[in-house]
Amino acid sequence: MKLGIVGLPNVGKSTLFNSLTKAGAESANYPFCTIDPNVGIVPVPDPRLGQLAALYDSAKITPAVVEFVDIAGLVRGASKGEGLGNQFLANIREVDAIVHVVRCFDDTNVIHVEGSVDPARDIETINLELIFADLEVLERRISKTGKSVMGNKSLAKELESLKKLKEHLEGGNMAITLQPADEDEAALFASLNMLTGKKVIYAANVDESALADDGASNPYVAKVREIAKATGSSVFVICAQIEQEIAELDDEEKKMFLEELGLSESGLEKLIAASYELLGLISYLTAGPTETRAWTITRGTKAPQAAGKIHSDFERGFIRAEVVNYQDLLDCKTYNAAKEKGLVRLEGKDYVVQDGDVILFRFNV
Repeated sequence: MKLGIVGLPNVGKSTLFNSLTKAGAESANYPFCTIDPNVGIVPVPDPRLGQLAALYDSAKITPAVVEFVDIAGLVRGASKGEGLGNQFLANIREVDAIVHVVRCFDDTNVIHVEGSVDPARDIETINLELIFADLEVLERRISKTGKSVMGNKSLAKELESLKKLKEHLEGGNMAITLQPADEDEAALFASLNMLTGKKVIYAANVDESALADDGASNPYVAKVREIAKATGSSVFVICAQIEQEIAELDDEEKKMFLEELGLSESGLEKLIAASYELLGLISYLTAGPTETRAWTITRGTKAPQAAGKIHSDFERGFIRAEVVNYQDLLDCKTYNAAKEKGLVRLEGKDYVVQDGDVILFRFNV
């Protein structure tokens, strides 16, 4: 999973990135201190892995990972080359979803590029830049398709769809809010890789005082939630500054620190949970003496395709899957005990893999 972090300058974007990845991206109180997109690989927190590894005495634990791409702060006019221009917008085209950091705190010591804190305006500024960048791509595609359309009915239909999308964007709407007419149109829109066609998770960056009630008493957060609801986006409340402090602690200290703040999980855990939910992702597990590992798949994936995540040969030569729920396996303490209780099932090609399944694939090529 690859997530692109966007936002105006000085909203806490790079601070959040630093805390998530401990990658040390430069963070300073002036615009454009982040010039190149920083990339960080973060393991997905999953307590099931440690428990299974202990059961199997695994030599290695390999968690699922999330790749975060921190894009330089966008400003009004970025799509036309303002600030550092639209070179950064190209970096977002490759991500699965966008994490849009929105400033939801007042602090006279931290400059706001627009002069005041206003989440609705800030979100609109970023969204318009993404729309303008998409329109540029779309206009080139329309021009190219228009030249080839003569006597080709399929291209005529494609041109009509492209123009429909262009009109939608010109109305100030995100591509994701346009319902495709049919499967062909859905495939076309997906192939365009529109920035505004990506799912968005809003990170409402608050000060420490707003963390305890998850931003419920913060009017800025209320505004972000209202905007997110209209587009089917997710929102999670975070204090980037606190996250940076947490990132420096070991697991035990982190747990105590979170408890003192009245929190059950870190911002990273909240973000990853929101990302998995938004993108419809789950993890299945493999375990043994050599390695215990989590594999990320889309909800609804069938056993052969899940096996293909490990190796294409597993999918090609799929015979069956031996499946046990991880909790059942832990309760039974050994795989053989789970088998004796009838908790290990043999599943075929049509089995839909569930979150927390521990699977042994049988294959032959």
